[in-house]
Amino acid sequence: MISRESDVTHVVVIGAGQAGSSCVAKLRNGGFEGDVTLIGAEPVPPYQRPPLSKKYLLGEMELERLFLRPESFYAEQNIKLRTGTKVTGIDSVSKTVSIGAETLRYDHLVLTTGSEPRRLPAAIGGDLEGVFLVRDLADADAMAPEFEEGSRVLIVGGGYIGLEAAAVAASKGLKVTLVEMADRILQRVAAPETSDYFRDLHTSHGVEIVEGVGLERLTGEGHVSGAVLTDGRELDVDFVIVGVGISPATALAELAGVTLDNGIATDAGGQTSDPAIWAAGDCTSFPYRGGRIRLESVPNAIDQAEVVAENIMGAGKEYVAKPWFWSDQFDVKLQIAGLNAGYDSVVRREGEGGSVSFWYYGGEELLAVDAMNAPRDYMIGKRLIEGGKSPSPAVISDPETDMKALMRM
Repeated sequence: MISRESDVTHVVVIGAGQAGSSCVAKLRNGGFEGDVTLIGAEPVPPYQRPPLSKKYLLGEMELERLFLRPESFYAEQNIKLRTGTKVTGIDSVSKTVSIGAETLRYDHLVLTTGSEPRRLPAAIGGDLEGVFLVRDLADADAMAPEFEEGSRVLIVGGGYIGLEAAAVAASKGLKVTLVEMADRILQRVAAPETSDYFRDLHTSHGVEIVEGVGLERLTGEGHVSGAVLTDGRELDVDFVIVGVGISPATALAELAGVTLDNGIATDAGGQTSDPAIWAAGDCTSFPYRGGRIRLESVPNAIDQAEVVAENIMGAGKEYVAKPWFWSDQFDVKLQIAGLNAGYDSVVRREGEGGSVSFWYYGGEELLAVDAMNAPRDYMIGKRLIEGGKSPSPAVISDPETDMKALMRM
């Protein structure tokens, strides 16, 4: 049951990322006058994460430009921002949050705890020095000194994070080997056509991509110096970047006793099984087209968190996801609209200047679009998908099709 704002005197938000920052800002923008506390484990204000594996690593973005809002914003909006603070417990009966020996009471609690990168096991060398993840600012800062021209880097995992890191490393003159144990890069998230596109892009920039081969172990005395692959090949490396997926951060939700289902399970309004506890962002699964999904994207984190804020204030809204994503690699911007789950065919559409888009269909239904340097195709595809409109595959593949006219379907 949604509470009225007059019943709420203190909202505590745990997780100072994109979702947490969006939630507290929406509370204030919506006129909420009660106390608001935003708690983050990192010692810096909320910041953008996508540039960490791109512009920030390239040295093209200063730290202050990463911040989602100036640090002064939180004080000006009477939001108590507690950085470098680790929450150690949640008692949903007494409605309290524990921070060491300190206890903080809440009327409504919002969990925006995000996700955690999967690590390589220590048994295969995952704890050696020189083995890095790409998840937070500390990770990016720790690995930045390793990006010296001529250095040898092994990237484990051929998803978007691994490919973005590979693009940065190759752009800075490093010798890059990327290993993907699946049959092809991007196998979990994209069609073979998109995999082929990005394989060709990376190899043209000197990245060595090894597919269908796993990492057996890393070697070195204290600091990583080599890698043995499952096909017996041995590599000399100076450092390693691990990008083998993420998992929803649910440890605090477990302490609170709320229901979990591929993350923190919420209803369409962002409310968990405990009516005083809400969740938004990467950590959350929610109803979608008769099932449940969990989206790992900035737009989802923002939109879902804002709906949660409105519902705490009594709006009674349902969050309707409009999935879209992006990735920057070398001089290519990939924009993705929709979700391709259940596709059975892919249509290719060529554009000007080498741009291309791949349109995913399930039967005659348009499900998703991957657009590479093709912003118009992306925007049109996004609007078609959101409007439930599906031009035939033949129309999309026809180079004579007036794409703008499709919007009048």
